[in-house]
Amino acid sequence: METPAQRARSQSIAFGLIAFGVLARLFPHPWNVTPVTALALFGGATLSLRWAIGLPLATIVLSDLVLGLHDVIAFTWSGVILTGLLGLWIRPQPTVRRIAIASGLASTLFFLLTNFGVWLVGDNGTMYPKTLQGLWQCYAAALPFYRNALLGDLVYSAAIFGVYAVATSGRLARQAARSS
Repeated sequence: METPAQRARSQSIAFGLIAFGVLARLFPHPWNVTPVTALALFGGATLSLRWAIGLPLATIVLSDLVLGLHDVIAFTWSGVILTGLLGLWIRPQPTVRRIAIASGLASTLFFLLTNFGVWLVGDNGTMYPKTLQGLWQCYAAALPFYRNALLGDLVYSAAIFGVYAVATSGRLARQAARSS
């Protein structure tokens, strides 16, 4: 159970990260290189369950309201919610290895889920034939975006988790010294 001070700290962190994520999606960037996946993993790994889901969802919803809504929105929003939940797997042991694995899994999950959505409903379902070959064409066409997302997600995850580790290392050391 969170104390009121912990809850306020979590909210402050979450609101700051939402603002960062929205701005990062709105400013020019290489295709699919945004911090949304890393923010979702970070929220799941460090914040309450409410923020594990709320942080990435708020980030993508607010930025989509500016960028424009699209046919595949249910798939993209579901992808970031699932990524936030994947961050819960990092929580018990936030090691570099777990963060890297979760980042790669999240990128792959998002790629598979959203491109399935593009195949199924993109351009009102007319973008690709509704055959296995059409699905394969959709995934093949999206591979450059996947590469960008995977690299961006790994870099942003390393940066966000790394900054957090450095920022909290002194506080954690002081807490450990006080409790011994």
